[in-house]
Parts: sequence; structure tokens; C-alpha cells
Amino acid sequence: MRRTSRTTTVGACAVALAAVLAAPAQAHEADSAQASQAEKRVPHWELKDSGTDVRFRGLSAVARDTAWVAGSKGTVLRTTDGGAHWRNVSPPGAADLEFRDIEAFDARRAVALSIGEGEASRVFRTDDGGATWTESFRNTDEKAFYDCLTFFDRRHGLAMSDPVDGKFRILSTSDGGRSWTVLPSAGMPAAQDGEAGFAASGQCLVASGPRDVWLATGGGAHARVLHSADRGLTWTAAETPVPAGDPARGVFAVAFRDRTHGLAVGGDYRADQASPRAAAVTPDGGRTWTPAGRPPPAYRSGVAWLPHSRTAALAVGPTGTDLTTDGGRSWQTLDTGSYDTVDCTPDLACWASGEKGRVARLER
Repeated sequence: MRRTSRTTTVGACAVALAAVLAAPAQAHEADSAQASQAEKRVPHWELKDSGTDVRFRGLSAVARDTAWVAGSKGTVLRTTDGGAHWRNVSPPGAADLEFRDIEAFDARRAVALSIGEGEASRVFRTDDGGATWTESFRNTDEKAFYDCLTFFDRRHGLAMSDPVDGKFRILSTSDGGRSWTVLPSAGMPAAQDGEAGFAASGQCLVASGPRDVWLATGGGAHARVLHSADRGLTWTAAETPVPAGDPARGVFAVAFRDRTHGLAVGGDYRADQASPRAAAVTPDGGRTWTPAGRPPPAYRSGVAWLPHSRTAALAVGPTGTDLTTDGGRSWQTLDTGSYDTVDCTPDLACWASGEKGRVARLER
């Protein structure tokens, strides 16, 4: 009986997701029968052969045909044909680096972040589709460990490090990642003991609009989300209901569809530990957070709003993909495949990537 009920609920969510993804296209379909048929298509992840077994925690989806992934062993791949073929465009000499975030502006321009203590944290930029790369930043402070980066537009962006001397450190660029400057720490609240970001999906630092940016944390007594409305100069911190109090627990990813409506996901990344209250939602730009009434069943490391939707989003993690159609208040599992991060594009495409070279695009 329980199995039948669960199957029906998940099936209903899948149809709802298909309707969400099909809706903009339906506006141009004169034939109502065709529109009805489109709503019945069940969406699913279609794996793309990346040709490698590295773990891709960095993902930047540009469009339905174009995406970049970045991962272990200094690997960066790019596709321009929807994943049918992948070109290895890894920076030369980067085999010992761990890429955890990549932000692409189009098929030719991208900025990638490698993580780690000291000089392992670096930023690279390409303007020719990965044929050549320029190292634009190398961390020289042994106390810094950079986790994520984000861009407001093609010129302005930030990168964040775990706390240095008691505060999170922020890098800023105003030339598209070609050069970086450490911002003053005066406007950054003090970090909690043990607090840090998680370099799990490239989504511990995200921007929405020209000036707003959010930073997700864990490890401290409380899992927090910090917000800046002035491109990282000043910040305010808010506690979330996502459990913390352990280096393995906290908010791993946030997503904002505008400057007020946001989602947070996380939990405990250890496979043998439960992750209750693994998701939260904010209606006020991150000032307050409410736990999901029906959260994902396990730890989730990545989250993304569906294109052109005010209420639907996907969350991913090692044990599956979940869908919300009510703005994050409740989640239902759609797929049990392992993914670390997810990203969606304005032309109705969603991509996911993760361990063992897994890259997929949502199909319907």
C-alpha cells in the first residue's frame, strides 16, 4: 500500500515537472492536443558519456547545447552539442588541482576555481573555449581556503574563502575574472567557531541580480546564510533550521530566483548519518528561514530553480534528485542517481553532474 501511494505521488510530481518545463513552449502551440501531450511526458535524467571517471562538482550550464563541467585531477570539459561530445579543455599543468566551481558566460568564456589550502586555491580564465587559460589568482595565504565563486554579470564577481582571522574572506573582480582583489573585512560578521563553507557543488556562494549575493555555511553551532546587497562589502548573517554543530553538517547550497525568494539545502554529507531538516526556504532575501515541511529524505548538495518557474526547483545529492513545486515547502524524490550539483538555463535546460564522470541533461 505504501509503495503504491509513493509511486502515485512521485508520478504526479514528475508530470508536474513536465508541465513546468513544457509551459513556455506551449504558449506557442496552437494545437491544444499537442500541449496536453507535452504535459504527459515524464522528465528524466539522460546520462551523457563524458569519457572520464573524475568527479565533477563544478558545473555551468550555458544553454541546452552548451555546458562546462570542472572536477578532480584538474579536469575541465566542455560540450556544445548537448553532451553528445565533450572536449577536454583542462588547463595545462593542473592535474594536481581540484576544481570545484566554474562559471561560464558563453561557449568561449569561463572562469574556474580550484580549491585547497594555500596555493592550491587558484582561479583560471579562458576566452577561447578552453584552448588557452590564464591563471588570474593564486592564493598565498596559508590560512585561506577558497570554496566557491559567483558572478553578478560578465564583469563583476566574487569568490569566498573559509574564515581567515575569524571572518570569511571575499575576493572581488570587476573585469570578468582577469584580476582579483581581497575586499576589506570590516563589513563581514565574525565567524562562529568551526564555521566554514562547503566546496561541494559550487553553490555555497550565489548571486541574483546586479548586487545581491548569499554565502552558505556549516560546521559551526548554527548553519547560517550570509547576505550582501552591495557586492560583498557589507554582510548580515541569519541562522537557518538546517542542522549544524559538526564539521560535516550545514547548508551546502543556496539558490535564489530573485533577490527575495531563496532555497537552502544541505544536511550531513556522511553516508551513515541521517539528514533531517535538509532544506529551508526564505521569502525575504535570507533574513528569515523556514524548514521545509517535507524535506528531501537525505543530504543534498546542489539546488536550482527550474527555468521561468516561480515555484519549482530541483535538489540533488549522492542518493537522488528531488523536486519541489511549491517553492521549497515540500520535496519529492524523482530519481535515485548520484549527482553533486545542478544548473538550469533560460532555454529550458537543466544539467547535473557528479561522481564517476556522471553528467546528465533533463529530458522529456
